[in-house]
Amino acid sequence: MDTDPYTGETLVEIPNANASDLDEAYRAAEQAQRQWGTATPHERARVLTRAADIMISRHEEIVDWLISEAGSTRTKAEMEWQVSVGITQEAATFPYRTEGRLLPIDAPGKESRAYRQPLGVVGVISPWNFPLYLTQRSVAPALALGNAVVVKPAEYTPVTGALLLAKIFEEAGLPGGLLNVVIGPSEEIGDAFTLHPVPRMISFTGSTRVGRRVGSLAMTGPRIKRVALELGGNAPLVVLDDADLEHAVRSAVVGRFLHQGQICMSSNRIIVDARVHDEFVERFVEHVRTLKYGDPRDPAVAIGPVISQKQLTAHLAMLKLAQDTGAKQLLGGDAQGLVLPPHVFVDVNNDSAFAQSEMFGPIAPIIKVTGDEEALRVANETEFGLSSAVFTQDQDRGVRFALGVEAGMTHINDHSVDDSRSGPFGGEKNSGLGRFGGEWILHELTRDHWVTIQHNKGTYLF
Repeated sequence: MDTDPYTGETLVEIPNANASDLDEAYRAAEQAQRQWGTATPHERARVLTRAADIMISRHEEIVDWLISEAGSTRTKAEMEWQVSVGITQEAATFPYRTEGRLLPIDAPGKESRAYRQPLGVVGVISPWNFPLYLTQRSVAPALALGNAVVVKPAEYTPVTGALLLAKIFEEAGLPGGLLNVVIGPSEEIGDAFTLHPVPRMISFTGSTRVGRRVGSLAMTGPRIKRVALELGGNAPLVVLDDADLEHAVRSAVVGRFLHQGQICMSSNRIIVDARVHDEFVERFVEHVRTLKYGDPRDPAVAIGPVISQKQLTAHLAMLKLAQDTGAKQLLGGDAQGLVLPPHVFVDVNNDSAFAQSEMFGPIAPIIKVTGDEEALRVANETEFGLSSAVFTQDQDRGVRFALGVEAGMTHINDHSVDDSRSGPFGGEKNSGLGRFGGEWILHELTRDHWVTIQHNKGTYLF
């Protein structure tokens, strides 16, 4: 049963898939991919272009679904729609950007070629926080490059995480069998989704705990598979002593509270130099007080509901953990349904379980440090390494700091919640493997096939 997290209203009832349904989906994808993999670049690009056009024409419908099903505020829903259209338009260029190579070889009369070919079938497991985009960033490039796809969306967002996209691609003229959706609990089809012999790659976005299992199954199952894992984060947002505080505050508020903090790139720890700490905190709290929370359909609302009661319970436990570890609460409030008001804490110890946890809720820990060296050390003292940010008015200083951060991405004078259709999106350490976006995803979703041609009769040793 699919429900609205703010109203509790039932949106749609969907029967769960079983192991037989999963096998049927993969087999259909395998069969359809054989012809799709040999389709012309024009044929594949045309489908992707039409899909983007349909997403534009159905803008309001898509945004409404993101608000109703994922609890997105209108601002976040509009942002997600925009980047989803963007990645679809980018993917439409991929059929014309897939190139092989002629390679030098030290053998007279012999030719060496590297062909770039589709992988075959790609399995996509997507999350509930940015369901449309975090599904489409794998689905659209995979299809554009000649693959077929089977999607398992998160249980909270089956429509925006898969079914809506499937309908859009159907309307865009994608041949049958190339995009299949299986909806069901992980306890029943989760392991089987990865272990099935058909997919050559599993693209997973979600928690580090589940990602570890997906990666393990992909490597130890009957057929070794490629994996792309975009996992948890604990992004540091660092404010150095020369930062423009007004700019840093506004960026930090967005980086922490956008979509109720339910973003893997969210600015999870705000690390502030002691010289500007008190002023930053004063301005930060003052600005957070102005944030309206409640019904995500209200365009003025900045913070809507968290996705489920399970998540709210976890956030309430995190608030208790903050108090137990000595953090001082400056702002907070009681939950109203699944809407948790923004919470701000100072005197946070970076070694505490509170600071080291991925919040995934509207809770902001602020950590005081002294100097760039300590700021960098604290920023890196985490098992995660997805996104990060640093604020300084000295660009060179910012670049030096950024290059010292153990993360896949660092944004100077901007918050940590950033993605680009052409950038190498991905993490280090326990935040994952592989890269999404641009040339990077093109290589992730294709394989190199080395072919040599001996034009002359060779000389053999025996």
